[in-house]
Amino acid sequence: MEVFIARQPIFDAHLRVVAYELLFRSGFENVFPRIDVDSASSQVIRNVLMVFGMPTLSSGKKVYINITRKVLCEGLWMMLPPEQTVVELLETVTADAQTVAACQEVKAAGYSLALDDFVEGPGVEAFVPLADVIKVDVLATTPSEEERIIRRMSRRSSRHRPQLLAEKVETEAVFRACKEKGYVLFQGYFFARPEIVHRNAVPPSKLTYLQFLRELQHEEIDFSRVEQVVKRDVSLSMNLLKYLNSAAFAWRERVTSLKHALVLLGERPFRRWASLLAVAGMAEDKPPELALTCLMRGHFCEAVASQLGLEGLSGFMVGLFSALDALVGRPLAELLEEVNAPPDIQTAVLGEESRLGKVRALVMAYERGHWDDVARWSRALDLPEKTLPPLYERAIKIAGETLPSS
Repeated sequence: MEVFIARQPIFDAHLRVVAYELLFRSGFENVFPRIDVDSASSQVIRNVLMVFGMPTLSSGKKVYINITRKVLCEGLWMMLPPEQTVVELLETVTADAQTVAACQEVKAAGYSLALDDFVEGPGVEAFVPLADVIKVDVLATTPSEEERIIRRMSRRSSRHRPQLLAEKVETEAVFRACKEKGYVLFQGYFFARPEIVHRNAVPPSKLTYLQFLRELQHEEIDFSRVEQVVKRDVSLSMNLLKYLNSAAFAWRERVTSLKHALVLLGERPFRRWASLLAVAGMAEDKPPELALTCLMRGHFCEAVASQLGLEGLSGFMVGLFSALDALVGRPLAELLEEVNAPPDIQTAVLGEESRLGKVRALVMAYERGHWDDVARWSRALDLPEKTLPPLYERAIKIAGETLPSS
């Protein structure tokens, strides 16, 4: 299923992009669809976190997220990173004890607060002292109302003075006039229309496996975080313990937890085993040969890398990750970023510049029977071709023996 978000840039007076507003969309049509606004607001938060990832949408800038009363009071905004998020209260949210308390909580948690389509009135007055940004629709606001808002905000002390953002700026003349009036932020069709960003949604089970893989890439594994990921998916937890206690390991005692497995295996073998299981788990809805290919490539790349004096575990990960796109249905570069694969592994999986990248190219050429390419990459690596057949046969054997059964 494809998921869509529109993002519209917000500029400063020097026409530099300082933030993006993220808007709900249901398709390529660049308009807000007929959908309940509470649902739209919560879906944007979910899609930012679970489908796109904040770095993809923010480009290192702040993001404005439209928030309804329901989403504000239920605290769904807490899932977003405070240092990058501006909680933007829709104009339909009115001030009362519950919403003001929720906004105070927003501020105490380190988020910025913006008021959308601001119009003076008793329904919003209690929000003003808390606001970091006041957004004014310069098309819908009368000149006298606009002047009153600007004058009122300018009288506030510099410490508590919100920034004024001009919305619906559609011509250069309006932009220049708004600058002269004192606006410091600008948004509208004069600068850019909302840009549609889309991506295939990852099924929840595969998303859990991706998050599991991501935790395994850290220099030091944080088992509390790993176990939090595992607990989100009962089937993942069951599969882990089932496989840990299978004949493939032949422990003398029953393994009861991931930490127990780490003690028995050691950290490096644990990373290899856990990554193998995650990739195999993501292949459950694919032909069995795909999982077998991933594991075979992992073991083959590891063996070739070791022959060359390279890091064997890195070689294993390069081979294992080489078909992530086929497993998940998303571009490989995006997935490698999402699982936070180390730079050397990303470079090797995506290209042939490094020695590990050449190892991957050699392994895939051998797997496909492209013998001219096998000869070329063998020469490039200074590796005799005659060493490859036994390594390949052993990789197939080990992959078949270690492939987790359902």
